[in-house]
Amino acid sequence: MSDTKANIVITGSSSGFGQKSVKDFADKGYRVFATMRGPEGKNAAVKAELEAYSDSIHVVDMDVTSDESVETAIAGVLAKVDKIDILLNNAGVMYLGITEAFSIAQAREQMETNYYGAMRTIQAVLPAMREAESGLIINTSSMVGQISAPYFSTYAATKHALEGYLQGLRYEVAPFGIDIAIVQPGPFPTGLTAAGQQPRRTDILVSYGELARIPAAMFEEFGKFMQSDQAPDPQMVVDAYLALADMPAGKRPTRTAVGMVWGVDEINAAKQPIQDRVLKEMQLDKVLGGADA
Repeated sequence: MSDTKANIVITGSSSGFGQKSVKDFADKGYRVFATMRGPEGKNAAVKAELEAYSDSIHVVDMDVTSDESVETAIAGVLAKVDKIDILLNNAGVMYLGITEAFSIAQAREQMETNYYGAMRTIQAVLPAMREAESGLIINTSSMVGQISAPYFSTYAATKHALEGYLQGLRYEVAPFGIDIAIVQPGPFPTGLTAAGQQPRRTDILVSYGELARIPAAMFEEFGKFMQSDQAPDPQMVVDAYLALADMPAGKRPTRTAVGMVWGVDEINAAKQPIQDRVLKEMQLDKVLGGADA
């Protein structure tokens, strides 16, 4: 392998945006470390396909919900390469339905992957990135990282938490030459919802009566649209990742909304200047060395 290749770690590489990203970044000349759970078990076929696709793809066993698994996996990558240039946090789970009927345990499960999972991988790569004084961390959020729709609340909470964490962290690591970017996809036919769970508090579902049927009916109709030729192409999201990777450090937008985002791009455009202004009013921009927001 050429030492001139940039190195990227991509989480959630067994399907959806992650799997497509692995191939496209390899095509662009990156050395790709594709992380997933069970590469010798349930995802053995995916591992074989990806590693056969390119000599630049290396599948790594990693569970983002486990501190030990993340630390071991990233340490293993850093033992093979001098630095990690890009981390692409793509692993995620989504449960949709009557919000009150989801248990605390189910809300926690989503948070462990979508929020704490990203925190784990970020904390694992940041020391080496700070030492190298360079790096890019791209994070897959969602349009519901800025708004919250009915029946999405437990999932939206994880993405709101993630964006709050990343927004502040972006300023803190900028003086080290590290960029943090957020990609907010709208709905895409990636199969994410199929891997979700139904609410476990069945007594609550019963108490909602006919209203409990609304989410399933709504998602069934929307699912038909997602399987039609009118559905947005997931490649749009992967192209956003690639574009962010190609941009110069310090010039990347904080947030990039992609697809059917129902006004989230407008919220982003209004929100970021306010955030930057508040920092200036608090004179935190001076403390942070004038880091570009």
